[in-house]
Amino acid sequence: MNITKFFKKNHMKSSSSPNIIQDAAMQELLKVHEAISSSLSVNRKRLEQIFANCKDIIFIPWYYGPNLQYEAMGIYCITLVKDKKENYFKTVMQDLVRHQIGMATDIKPDDVINFFESHGASVETAHTIGDLNRSVEDILEGNVVVFFDHWDKALSFRAITLQERQVTENLIEPVVRGPHESTVENLSQNIGLIRIRLKTPDFKLELFKAGGKSHSEVAYAYIEGAVNPETLADFQERITPAKEMEVLETSYIEELLEESVYSPLPQSRVTERPDVAAAALLDGKIIVMVSGSPSILICPGLFLEFLMSPEDYYQRTVFSSFIRWLRFIAFFLTVFLPSIYIALTTFDPELIPTVLLLAVLNTREGIPFPAFIEALIMVFFFEILVEAGVRLPRPVGSAVSIVGALVIGEASINAGIASPIMVVVVALTGIAKFSLPQYSLQTAVRVLRILVMCISAFFGGFGLMIGILLLLLHMMSLRSLGQPYLASLGPLRPRQLRDVFIRAPLISQLRSPRNRHKHNRLTDNRKEG
Repeated sequence: MNITKFFKKNHMKSSSSPNIIQDAAMQELLKVHEAISSSLSVNRKRLEQIFANCKDIIFIPWYYGPNLQYEAMGIYCITLVKDKKENYFKTVMQDLVRHQIGMATDIKPDDVINFFESHGASVETAHTIGDLNRSVEDILEGNVVVFFDHWDKALSFRAITLQERQVTENLIEPVVRGPHESTVENLSQNIGLIRIRLKTPDFKLELFKAGGKSHSEVAYAYIEGAVNPETLADFQERITPAKEMEVLETSYIEELLEESVYSPLPQSRVTERPDVAAAALLDGKIIVMVSGSPSILICPGLFLEFLMSPEDYYQRTVFSSFIRWLRFIAFFLTVFLPSIYIALTTFDPELIPTVLLLAVLNTREGIPFPAFIEALIMVFFFEILVEAGVRLPRPVGSAVSIVGALVIGEASINAGIASPIMVVVVALTGIAKFSLPQYSLQTAVRVLRILVMCISAFFGGFGLMIGILLLLLHMMSLRSLGQPYLASLGPLRPRQLRDVFIRAPLISQLRSPRNRHKHNRLTDNRKEG
């Protein structure tokens, strides 16, 4: 007998809105436990009240039993569940027919209750629920929920068919050598990409739902034995407020974990590469992921780690060490090169070699602005071009940035607004900034550069030294989840210096995460003693 003959489906009308639940008072009601009624009409009335003005929520009544006298109801969100909705209703009847004596027309509500409370549904993703508010959550997460008259529970089938981005090559952190996989907006898939690299039960994963109306899933992971217990306890305490707030992206979590919110320096790393996340876990870090976001937050984030690239460990030792030194020099040039130029040309020209000084004076002849204003104007134009290149569509963004820089630089020189040497200084500063591997550090140096330029403009070389000392003092006082921001330089850990200014051969660095954490703890204890 064809099971579909027992279905009599009528789609119910409902209204639409971009937000599934708009009424704040109704949202408060959803937070209170509300049991499912044994009366289908009561459940339907309550759900229609909750989902008022939600046109993408579909109610499907259907009937079964002798003369189709018993009623059931399926509910799902049509924008999340697009295909084969009826298959779940067929599954319900097939389960009952398979385990009952007689035909489908003989099934009664008592048979439904006895079977599903004893056996459950055959579909792996199905489960029974007894809370009406939980059924609302399941519907909004892409489940088909089936209610039966005379039964105070419901069946929930995982049925989401939302189109998602597939795993592709990482465009934010491109590599020449190494894995090319990138995380996506699917939380389960991101966890799987990391789990496949860490086949150990020590890889611990915690999940919870954020509050507010988003109810985003938040996951954090660590390797037991590698992570510092005090760091983990501090992290868990700081992330607790996320359970009561809206979380749409990992950046919402990042601010909760920062000890100095107003510091320009980043205190957590961000990546979209699963191999980077796996390496960070082995190094004793904690990672945070949010459903709907491809970004993985790595904490604590220490200063030296922002100057390291995962590709350092995929290249030969000599080349990796050379590139790392280039990054340290690039950071110094990005923050201090314009300030050095301002200090020398304004306050200490005698420190410039005579031939170079004459060349500088020659190019600055006729410039109506002091060096500081000239540098400020050029940096301002350069930053606008960078932002324009980021915001414009990708095919034209890079072209606009390059052409804009050439046109503005040439026009500024011809108009007498800026000198050629200043254009060179600003261009070198910008190129050095782009060589930094972490985008969050690139944004930080933009702020630091302006601050140091202002101090140097007022106090010259003395102001430049003040700026350097203030930056070092801030770094030394800054902590990320209790860890010193300048570790392994302060406190000094000589063993870890093999992976700071140079990248020592991997054979001398590879050891178990448990041993690494144990060694760091013993070293700290000896220093304290």
